[in-house]
Amino acid sequence: MSQERILRALESDDVRGHFEGTLDNQLVLNMGPQHPATHGVLQLVVSLDGESVVGTIPVLGYLHRGYEKLAENMTFHEFIPHTDRLDYLSPLANNVGYVLAIEKLLKIEATERAQWIRTMCCEMARLASHCVWMGTMAMDVGALTVFLWTFTEREKILDILDILTGVRFTTSYTRIGGLALDMSDEVVARLKAFLDQFIPKLEDARALIERNKIFINRCEGVGYISKEDAISLGLTGPNLRAAGITNDLRIDDPYLKYREVDFDVPTLTESDVLARYYVRVKEMYESVKILRQCMQKLPQGPINTPDAKQVLPDKGEVYSKMEELIHDFMIVNFGNTPEKGVEAYQAIESSKGELGFYAISDGKGYPFRLKIRSPSTVAIGALPTMMKGAMISDIVAIIGSIDPVMGEADK
Repeated sequence: MSQERILRALESDDVRGHFEGTLDNQLVLNMGPQHPATHGVLQLVVSLDGESVVGTIPVLGYLHRGYEKLAENMTFHEFIPHTDRLDYLSPLANNVGYVLAIEKLLKIEATERAQWIRTMCCEMARLASHCVWMGTMAMDVGALTVFLWTFTEREKILDILDILTGVRFTTSYTRIGGLALDMSDEVVARLKAFLDQFIPKLEDARALIERNKIFINRCEGVGYISKEDAISLGLTGPNLRAAGITNDLRIDDPYLKYREVDFDVPTLTESDVLARYYVRVKEMYESVKILRQCMQKLPQGPINTPDAKQVLPDKGEVYSKMEELIHDFMIVNFGNTPEKGVEAYQAIESSKGELGFYAISDGKGYPFRLKIRSPSTVAIGALPTMMKGAMISDIVAIIGSIDPVMGEADK
């Protein structure tokens, strides 16, 4: 039916309409940016042939935050709180990835204890993020109870982070050269208690949906992407490992203390929604394994590097010693000053894949340029390939399977 005929039918008093050959014509459908199943501010322009997806165009740009440009107008320290808002489901990992890049730029290294604590932070962030993903993924295909159960487990992690960092959500926990606060014995005890009960809770959630025929049918064979396409599109993390590629920066390019802990990298070859689900679920078991080893190996010692000109001094010393007061004044007001022309890139294996920060210095206290390699941006770029030929009802399941967060996608 032509547009003119539709308009005439709508303007007439006769509300009856007759559509000829609806399933024979292609229809362009806008999903989002308000649609809750599009996981936040994401718009998909979908071309449909009947109920089959012919083509998909992801449309970004609704957040208008411009974090990379903001970074060029503030000191290296001042940008740390902004990293919380990128992937707001795992702010601790974002904090760690950013400061690792800046420390590489400044040619300093965190202390042993700080590195172990940062490793634990990354794995706690992975667990919290995967809990949200598992709940929302199940909800996308109609299973609400799992959403409530996994969010309950995430709340327990946030309670621990509250004691560790002083806040529950946007932690801003790391500092260049160290950490804002030390990890207390109470945090270690609460984390141990959480891990002891987490696996049984995870098993309950798995039993609820993995034996559910509706869940399996809505995920199995849906949203397939070939190994070659996954590589060429730049997929990383669980989305790539579900295609059979054993790629994990914790193993391939180890940072922090990942060399000193034992864990496996789960991979599958089916490369569909269900495979991406199983890879993330298995990763949660590995994160628990890593956290237990970190707690056993956590050494005593300082949490900040003793480099007075690059690391914020302890407040007690700032209030009592003139030299520390001067260093604090210089770093707070003028920022860290790397050598002119130095550049650095550091990536971590976040819950969504390779999260990288690239910075280049012109010798001033703020980055000349800062670029962020966010895995959600890349994963959304793979949606057209995953959705081609799928049914319209599969769209929300495919979106959920890539676990996008628009905070880092629209950076």
